[in-house]
Amino acid sequence: QVQLVESGGGLVQAGGSLRLSCVASGRTFNNYVMAWFHQAPGKKREFVAGIMWSAGNTYYADSVKGRFTISRDKAKNTVYLQMNSLKPDDTAVYYCAATTYVGGTWSAVASRPYDYWGQGTQVTISS
Repeated sequence: QVQLVESGGGLVQAGGSLRLSCVASGRTFNNYVMAWFHQAPGKKREFVAGIMWSAGNTYYADSVKGRFTISRDKAKNTVYLQMNSLKPDDTAVYYCAATTYVGGTWSAVASRPYDYWGQGTQVTISS
């Protein structure tokens, strides 16, 4: 049974930083893409960043490029999202997700259905 468990959310002031963690268990993820999504109140869930579990290639939404960094620690089966220069617009529930990599562009990978989801962690940025 696959489980993705997020942690690290909280309340910070604009300009601050947070690091989210996602511990993955229940299978090997060698051919998977691990990603972070967020969903603000009243809005659709959106792709934030993704990483190829094996190769480590990364991809970011334009809104977070240069501010967020996704990484993974294979030994700990954990994916991280380092978020710097946070803005009030970053306020959302952040979800960790995983999907099998079947090829294609990162744009396609970001928009395809994901197989597994975590429960989410709230991130609130005050102005």
